[in-house]
Amino acid sequence: MCGIVGYLGNKKACPILVNGLKKLEYRGYDSAGICVLEKNTLAVKKDKGRVKNLETLDGINSLEGTLGIAHTRWATHGKPSKDNAHPHMDNSKTFAVVHNGIIENFKELREFLGNNNYKFYSETDSEVIPNLIHYYYSKGNNFIKSVNLACKDLKGSYALEIICKNEPDTLIVTRKDSPLVIGTSENGTYISSDIPALIAYTNNFCFLNDTELALITKNNIEFFDCNLNSINKEFSNVELSAESCDKGNFEDYMLKEIYEQPNSIRETIGNTLNGEKIVFDTLQLSKKYLSTIKQIYIVACGTAMHAGLGVKPNFEKFCNIPVCVDIASEFRYRNPLIDENTLCIYISQSGETADTIAALKLAKSKGAKTIAVTNVIESSITREADYFVYTHAGPEIAVASTKAYTSQLVLLNIMALYFAEILETISKEEINKLKKEILLLSKKVDEILKNTDKIKRLAKQIYNKRDVFFIGRGLDHTVALESALKLKEISYIHSEAYAAGELKHGPIALIEKNVPVISIVTNPDLADKTISNIQEVITRGATSIVITNQNINESNFDFVYKIPETLEYYTPIISVIPLQILAYYVTKEKGLDVDKPRNLAKSVTVE
Repeated sequence: MCGIVGYLGNKKACPILVNGLKKLEYRGYDSAGICVLEKNTLAVKKDKGRVKNLETLDGINSLEGTLGIAHTRWATHGKPSKDNAHPHMDNSKTFAVVHNGIIENFKELREFLGNNNYKFYSETDSEVIPNLIHYYYSKGNNFIKSVNLACKDLKGSYALEIICKNEPDTLIVTRKDSPLVIGTSENGTYISSDIPALIAYTNNFCFLNDTELALITKNNIEFFDCNLNSINKEFSNVELSAESCDKGNFEDYMLKEIYEQPNSIRETIGNTLNGEKIVFDTLQLSKKYLSTIKQIYIVACGTAMHAGLGVKPNFEKFCNIPVCVDIASEFRYRNPLIDENTLCIYISQSGETADTIAALKLAKSKGAKTIAVTNVIESSITREADYFVYTHAGPEIAVASTKAYTSQLVLLNIMALYFAEILETISKEEINKLKKEILLLSKKVDEILKNTDKIKRLAKQIYNKRDVFFIGRGLDHTVALESALKLKEISYIHSEAYAAGELKHGPIALIEKNVPVISIVTNPDLADKTISNIQEVITRGATSIVITNQNINESNFDFVYKIPETLEYYTPIISVIPLQILAYYVTKEKGLDVDKPRNLAKSVTVE
């Protein structure tokens, strides 16, 4: 959950490293640091806090070296502090390392190194790495052999950049279960944990697989497997603009990404639904195979898991196959009952979510076919899965996911129709009706985004509340879950979601005067039931806030926001939009950083 950047070329490294870190602050922002090789000396500048603190450190602007590494941290081992910030060096200050991931056996390695007279100056797991490299280097091994031997001792996950003061034109990088991308241009070689940090410099990228190493010099890049056998790797062009990774005219990334949803939905639809024909170029599932499927698992974490919940009943209705939605961190440890007659769909915005990837590997080991749904080209999950599909939402920088979530909902609904077409479980007339409605979704989202003043006024009324509750039935409950998550993660208001029918079974004890209760009411078959539940909280003094596309008596409630009508299957894509906007403006009213909420990072690459 940290961000790393590296550079070796003919330009000054420091500005490139700092600019890259700024682009990666969504991956971690409790400390930051760089190391530049200056005349055979490793010059380290680091401090706790955000990258802007790093930029003001004495001497940082005088760094002239053209080889350097950098890191922005999300703390796992050790509190945010200058000592715990990366880069870390070995005792002799021969090696400097930045690390993304977790070393699970660091205590054992620390003890081993301590017994060999190495001392430690941080609380991190990462500090063992440069010292372990030095241990092997001191035995007469060369640079890359020392790195390789050290990596064989590491248990856990890592993406590493290593420089050595004795090797002035060499940078070594390697990875295992943490992302790493290499980019090249006429000005040098660029390394990062994510493409947005590099897109201002190059569109030419190569992605390392697990345990592979790259030996980078000014004029060459050599690739090796875990046994240091030479291997070939290809670079490819990634169509991504620097502008798509910037805020543009928006105050925050989150607001920009909320307003990009009509386009991200159109792009996702356009890459899979061409007129009335559904095309998944990367899926090759026959009717014979799908007919053998007894159960579908949809596995994910956080917002992506809520997207799974939002399509579960649609897969079941369209395909007549039972669907279980599970949290990846639970799925991977409970020995789920899956076999070759199970299809598992894994959702990850970044494609690097550690628990989701581990859950996918578990399913494959049990004989299940796996499909990865992600927003990031060439991410780790695409290389692990049997099949993969992209959402085409574009870069999502804000920690709180918005456009990736709605794109996931759109793509998974199209996938459900695709399966149904192959299986012939619903009529062609019904499928065509559903397809036509999907094509209208982006316009309906755009309609909401043009009418946000009422939501802004509501934010001013509730931003100082201690508790907010969300309720709904059916698919509306899945939106309640996602909306409560959005509000709590960026505004720090205690917010909870409940199935409306469960109020009387405990949650209603929490309702008191002036507590906001936000209800989502979009299903005509369940509307009367949900309105009865709303009346129960009104009776107990709650402030009633309703998001609906139904014809209701608005005078019965404190606040009603009407959304465009759509088929009940697709309401989560529409009804979540005003609640994303509400979470954003509540947070702005509180004066908090919308894009970088405390304790959170965008890509959860560790357990």
